[in-house]
Amino acid sequence: MRVVDLEIEDIAFGGKGVGREQGKAIFVPYTIEGELVSAEIVREKKQFAEAELIEVKQSSPDRVEPQCPYFGRCGGCAYQHISYEHQLAIKWRQVRDALQRIGKLKDVPMRSIIPSPRQYAYRNRITVHAQDGVIGFFRRDSHRLIDIEQCPISRDEVNLALADLRAEPHVRDGHYTLRASVGARVFSQTNDEVANALRDLMVDLVLPNQPLLIDAYCGAGFFTKALLDKFERVIGIDWDKFAIGAARENATEKETYIAGDVDVELANLSRSGGLQSAESDKQRLRSDRSLTLIVDPPAIGLSENVRKAVIDLAPRTLIYVSCNPPTLARDLRELQDKYVIDLVTPLDMFPQTAEIEVLASASYG
Repeated sequence: MRVVDLEIEDIAFGGKGVGREQGKAIFVPYTIEGELVSAEIVREKKQFAEAELIEVKQSSPDRVEPQCPYFGRCGGCAYQHISYEHQLAIKWRQVRDALQRIGKLKDVPMRSIIPSPRQYAYRNRITVHAQDGVIGFFRRDSHRLIDIEQCPISRDEVNLALADLRAEPHVRDGHYTLRASVGARVFSQTNDEVANALRDLMVDLVLPNQPLLIDAYCGAGFFTKALLDKFERVIGIDWDKFAIGAARENATEKETYIAGDVDVELANLSRSGGLQSAESDKQRLRSDRSLTLIVDPPAIGLSENVRKAVIDLAPRTLIYVSCNPPTLARDLRELQDKYVIDLVTPLDMFPQTAEIEVLASASYG
């Protein structure tokens, strides 16, 4: 394999630096834009190449010393070599660029990124893997495990659970989810403080005295229950029957939770009999579009059927929570004939990693 000298021009979504050789993009992990580096090409394609960093010849002022001894070998973190303020700037820019390039949105109403109060020791759960006596995470770009004694981005309680697991005499091969607290084993955000900031942002966005909220991918009702005072009725939908069971516990009369596929249940709700409410309610929803719809899909974004159901329901307010800016951009592009994007707020749910959380709010227009 050959070695090239590059100037890193940008950081791609996913965390790798981008340099160019005769116009071809070369992706180099653990670099920062503005740096001059030497890198070894390890995979070369017609349009781009992948390289491994050999030496930083001229470093960025934003380069810092990683706090994790496994950084560079473990596949979890991509940004520990970058100052936190610059991590935030990179993520903000990546959201804007995805919405412009993929979403074809010219004037993106971007707000400042919401940082995490904790840059380390924030994760309330991790999943480690055990195989042949090794307990840890997968190595970067590999299915081989690296033995991990402690994870610096995880909370102390999680690392104590990891130590307890490692202390067991015979750990069976498999996957182990270690949590900071006991409770219902349903999906929740891994950064409590930023999850609360996301919820508070949503509460601030929604006007009071609204007739109906539909919360798709509602989980155990984290957003739904925070918004109860704003609505006459709320409906939550999630495929996870255990999450729906948790949401139904202590539910009020105004709350309805449905276990099922979001695309099917949203389509049911968009049909005349789906809301199971008075005919006047159905007519009102269709006449003044007084519905508020929250969607918080997995990384793959909204399916074609869900996008169609959104258009059929025609909510007056659409709030989209995304953990994947490219699929968010794709979905907003498909919906922009019907909706005006009011604001886009990135949140740093996952410091030191390349992951980004985004809230986008849109109005029917």
